[in-house]
Amino acid sequence: MSALDIVSTWPVNTAAVAVVDAKGVRDRTGPDVALPWASVTKLLTALTVLVAVDRGDVTLDEPAGPEGATVRHLLAHTSGVAFDDDSRMAAPGRKRVYSNRGFELLADFVLTRTGGTFAELMTESVLRPLGMGGTRLAGSPAAGAIGPVSDLALLGQELLDPTLAPDLMAEATTVQFPGVSGVLPGFGRQDPNDWGLGFEIRDGKQPHWTGSRNSPATFGHFGRTGTFLWVDPRARLAVGCLTDRDFGDWAAEVWPALSDAVLAEHRPEAP
Repeated sequence: MSALDIVSTWPVNTAAVAVVDAKGVRDRTGPDVALPWASVTKLLTALTVLVAVDRGDVTLDEPAGPEGATVRHLLAHTSGVAFDDDSRMAAPGRKRVYSNRGFELLADFVLTRTGGTFAELMTESVLRPLGMGGTRLAGSPAAGAIGPVSDLALLGQELLDPTLAPDLMAEATTVQFPGVSGVLPGFGRQDPNDWGLGFEIRDGKQPHWTGSRNSPATFGHFGRTGTFLWVDPRARLAVGCLTDRDFGDWAAEVWPALSDAVLAEHRPEAP
């Protein structure tokens, strides 16, 4: 019995899950159809921005977004800008205020240096180099990607063994502004609420959408449309999931169980 057999018991009509290592897909279940990624889009946007930094188009610590904030603040959800508008909820660097608007401001800022549209930049910088031909940005850089699980698996493979802006990935998956607290959507207040440069970092968060076997170094993102991608660099595994049911209590229950089952099967010695 495969760990992915659990997915057939989920209360969803459509679910596609892939288990990935640095060489490719180890196991997969469900149809390879394009589904909305919601906030998992932020991983693509973060990687697009990191490529722009790597190319010298922008720098992490130059001013961007609300007064006093930088590119780094926007990527790390510490700019203080509200979730979906330009309201200021805190001074930069003081609180982890999860913000879709912050990622939109970030994309707009990068375009002042590169020109074009952010969808074009994402395609040129990330999607095409990684062979993610089934994925497109159809809306906000914070939540507008649509694509199949095979492409999500390619993203997971890239994050396990970076080829795009590789020198920046260690920094991007290291806690930015340590000790900052905030609300992890769907899981309540976390103190600290650790985040990298666009990548949520598991560390000691409880409750959490990953499993108890996931290492504290695990990073990734989940989305409102019942989607997630986590990458555990210690286990050398990534798991990507797309569904057709919005995130809710069902997901908070079954996702950690799936993660633990995958790690037990593919890396029995995982902590």
